[in-house]
Amino acid sequence: MAAILNIGAEDSRVSSSSRRNWISGNFGDPAEAFRRNSVVEEEEEEQENLIWAAIEKPLRQKDEEGILRKIGDDGKTISSEIDLKKLSMHERKILVDRIMKIVEEDNERFLNRLRDRYNHVGLDLPKIEVRFLNLSVEADSYVGSRALPTLLNTSINTLEEIFGFVRFSRSKKRRNRILVDVSGSLKPSRMCLLLGPPGSGKTTLLLALAGKPSKKIKVAGKITYCGHELSEFYPQRTSAYISQHDVHNGEMTVRETLDFSGRCLGVGTRYELLSELTRRERDAGIKPDPEIDAFMKAVSVGGQTSSLATDYIMKVLGLDVCADIVVGDEMRRGISGGQRKRLTTGEMLAGPARALFMDDISTGLDSSTTFQIVKFIKQMVHVTEGTVLVSLLQPAPETYELFDDLILLSEGQIVYQGPRENVLEFFEFMGFRCPERKAVADFLQEVTSRKDQEQYWYREDQPYSYISVSNFSNSFKSFVIGEQIEEYLRIPYDKSMTHPAALAKKKYGMSNWELCKACFAREWLLMKRNSFVYIFKATQLTIMALITLTLFLRTNMHHETISDGVSYYGALFFSLLNVMFNGLAELALTVYRLPVFYKQRDFLFYPSWAFGLSYVVVKIPISLLESGIWIAITYYGIGFAPSASRFFRQFLAYLSIHQMSLALFRFLAAVGRTMVIANTLGVFSLLVVFVLGGFVISKDDIQPWWIWGYWLSPMMYGQNAIAINEFLDSRWSKPNNDNNIDEATIGKAILRSRAMFVHGYWYWICILAFLDLLFYLTFAL
Repeated sequence: MAAILNIGAEDSRVSSSSRRNWISGNFGDPAEAFRRNSVVEEEEEEQENLIWAAIEKPLRQKDEEGILRKIGDDGKTISSEIDLKKLSMHERKILVDRIMKIVEEDNERFLNRLRDRYNHVGLDLPKIEVRFLNLSVEADSYVGSRALPTLLNTSINTLEEIFGFVRFSRSKKRRNRILVDVSGSLKPSRMCLLLGPPGSGKTTLLLALAGKPSKKIKVAGKITYCGHELSEFYPQRTSAYISQHDVHNGEMTVRETLDFSGRCLGVGTRYELLSELTRRERDAGIKPDPEIDAFMKAVSVGGQTSSLATDYIMKVLGLDVCADIVVGDEMRRGISGGQRKRLTTGEMLAGPARALFMDDISTGLDSSTTFQIVKFIKQMVHVTEGTVLVSLLQPAPETYELFDDLILLSEGQIVYQGPRENVLEFFEFMGFRCPERKAVADFLQEVTSRKDQEQYWYREDQPYSYISVSNFSNSFKSFVIGEQIEEYLRIPYDKSMTHPAALAKKKYGMSNWELCKACFAREWLLMKRNSFVYIFKATQLTIMALITLTLFLRTNMHHETISDGVSYYGALFFSLLNVMFNGLAELALTVYRLPVFYKQRDFLFYPSWAFGLSYVVVKIPISLLESGIWIAITYYGIGFAPSASRFFRQFLAYLSIHQMSLALFRFLAAVGRTMVIANTLGVFSLLVVFVLGGFVISKDDIQPWWIWGYWLSPMMYGQNAIAINEFLDSRWSKPNNDNNIDEATIGKAILRSRAMFVHGYWYWICILAFLDLLFYLTFAL
């Protein structure tokens, strides 16, 4: 035992000695170790002070700067001051990852950190309460066989509308009531679910509350936001309607789509709220979290080409995995249907809207993804005190339980409205009970149906009889929840309680200049993505120019007689025809772009003129290229007037003709709106322009009742411009020997023989006519 103790004591001495040697070798003197720790703490404290000094500078001077923490190569955390308006994609990813690593776990915590910053200084967030009183919506439509989209019905309906317009006959349409005298309210910080069978009026209700009812329906009743009627502010910017239809530019990526949306919709009042928040924190001596401060500043800076808000939305919606993949369309492979549906949601979340009306956002999504999206919206609503009404067709039980309130709509009437927990109590009050294994959402959509209602009747002592939707609606008014809602709606909303930043008073989120820049950048991007179309058109035009050159080779072209001039006149007409018809592709491109344009115009992304102006201007280089290709190959190859001034004047004429052609087909696409109608209008217009252009039939041979078509034909002005430019050249000034034409020179005789203008100033008149303000303005408006 003693030997064991001695061995143990010796081992203890050896171990103690080894530990002292190891500590001495690694740390030296213990006092030195304490001094080093003190130096490190002082450096960290000094760095921290520098960080807070940067953050606490006046907001007007440092509203675009913040602090970014990242891990260095040595594993240490490095804090650096950055310009939040010029964040790179890598820096945005670092900031979002530090704020929220796992979306399911960290998003609610992050939102609470944002809310706590406001609570610490007693700053209230904007809130919106939406009320609708006695809201009724009606529409006129055909019923029965007349509603079928057959050729006969379409023809009869068109004639009937024409006769009805001149009050020659009455319309055979019947009035249908989509919503019938519905009333209710949507409160902030409450998730409200809108349920109802198909055709119950859910989409109509959402559109009416969002301030975007169809022009073909008649709306009666009153809708208010915080007591203010829709005419007192811009509901399209205060709220956001998320459609069940996914309408996007297929050439743009997910990131580009969200960036464009955020850039146009702007940041709303985020900057003003952040200014007030920073002022109060500075007065109270409160130091905010650097990461939260950097995030709030980054999403409050407007006019950015790429925003941090885009990265945040992509992460919470699960779109970060396809951020740089094009959206795709019928002809272009892109993201999946579920991802496209989430992109539709994210496009509207990128803006500053405080009220969201979401129409069937679960189409194409699995139940797990739908649950995650609704959970994110719930967190956002509860923390930021937003107002949300979500329409879902058949939500899963776990998704259904995320909602606080419920509106059950059937046949245009509200059957139930109130807390989700009390809906089964109401139907038991009416004599219907949901089976244990039946999903509540499915039960609610079937219990008002005549076919499915009987199976849920549970009062065995009373015989079942069908209870109509009207009876349900009237009975709800006498139910305790219905009485409370009716009593609540009787008390008008106190307008003085409205937050100054709650309602949007400006029509657009950014200045006109910023919106123009955004539209120009997008149009240039789309033109690059569609470069194959323009390259193909240029190649086609080059081939046609070479063919034309061989047909009218200059070795066979003379300029001695009127007959020689006819050959030149034919070459000019064929050139004009090719340049003009090359703009036909613009019709299909414009029709394809119209749905996105109409959606974004209606939601006040930008004014119509900003889209029209950018769409027209970015096509000018295409006109320069195509006109230049044609004239460079054919002008001297055919042997037109050799002077440089005549060359450039013909180039200007072709450029104007091509621009006119693009404008004409854009105009027809905007009028037709669909490919079938637009193509029909395009072919008919080309026929009229071609026949009345002055070549097929000269002006003198056109009947008097068609002469108006001659003066309206763009081809007439093009034909006159290029003919005047050629035949008034000095080489065509030889004396005219034809006694049938009263002109002194061969050139003027050729023009007169085709009833063309014979004075040089008509060239410039024709060029001015090509400005075609009518086509441009009609397309822009």
